[in-house]
Amino acid sequence: MMVKRTKIAVLSAAAAGLVMSGYAFALPEGVDTVQVTATAKDHPLDEIYSGWHFRTPETQALQQDDFENPGFLWVEQGAELWETVDGSEQKSCASCHEDAADTMATAGAQMPKWNEALGKPVNLEQQINLCRSERMGAKPWKWESSELLSMTAFVRNQSRGTPVEVQIGGPMTPWFEKGKDLYNTRVGQLDLACVNCHQGYYGQSIRADRLSQGQSNGFPTYRLKWQKIGSLHRRFKGCMDQVRAEPYKVGSDEFLALELYVNWRGQGLPVEAPAVRQ
Repeated sequence: MMVKRTKIAVLSAAAAGLVMSGYAFALPEGVDTVQVTATAKDHPLDEIYSGWHFRTPETQALQQDDFENPGFLWVEQGAELWETVDGSEQKSCASCHEDAADTMATAGAQMPKWNEALGKPVNLEQQINLCRSERMGAKPWKWESSELLSMTAFVRNQSRGTPVEVQIGGPMTPWFEKGKDLYNTRVGQLDLACVNCHQGYYGQSIRADRLSQGQSNGFPTYRLKWQKIGSLHRRFKGCMDQVRAEPYKVGSDEFLALELYVNWRGQGLPVEAPAVRQ
C-alpha cells in the first residue's frame, strides 16, 4: 500500500536527552528516533532534535496516530494524483515510477539535488513540476496549491523513517554556503537571524510556543495555526514575516539554498512527513 498509514505504536521515549522538552511521550509513527548525534565535524550542533521533540503532548498525539493525523488527507489525495493520467503525453506519475513505495523510498530524504540540465539544485516540489512539464506534457502546479502539496506529502511519506541525507559537495557547495550565510544573517526590523532562535535559544519558550531547532524533516507539515498542510518555503516566509523582513518568494533561489542548508543541519534525522506542529 503506497500510503504509509499505520496504527498507533507506543514506544519508549526514555532515551537520553528527550526529557529536555519537559514532556514524556512516545515516538512519532513510522520513525525510530527524534534525536541523533551530529557527525559532520563542522556541524554547529552536538545533538540534533526533531521538531516533534518540542511539541505539546496533544500535538504529538495527533502525529503519533496516522488515523488522527490531519496531514494524511493530503497524502491520500497525493496517492490519487499519482495514478491520475494528465497532459499531452497521457501519462501519470505511476506510468514511469510505478509503485511509489519502492521507487520513492529514499527520494524524499535526499532533496534538494543537483540538476545538470538547469545548472542548479531542485527540491522535491520543483522536481515534481519538472516531471509534469517535461515528461507528462502537463501544466506545473502552483506553489502551495492543494495538488502540489498533496503530491509532495505523498512522495515524502514514502520516505518516512529514512534518514535525511543531502549532498553538499561539488556544484552544490556554493548553494550550501549561500544557505549557510542566509541562515546566519540578521534581517528585518527585529534584527534577527535563523541561528538566533533555532540554535541560540531552542528549548526555550516564546509566547505560548517552545522554540525548536528549526529542523525540516517533517515537511510538508500540518500546522494547527494554518489548519492545513504547508511547505517548508511557506514556513521560511512566515519566519521572515515575523521578524518584519521582506521575505523571498517561495521557490526562489534564496529559499532553495536555505532549504539545502537547513536539511543538512538535520542530517540523520528520519523523515516524518506529514508531521504535525503548532
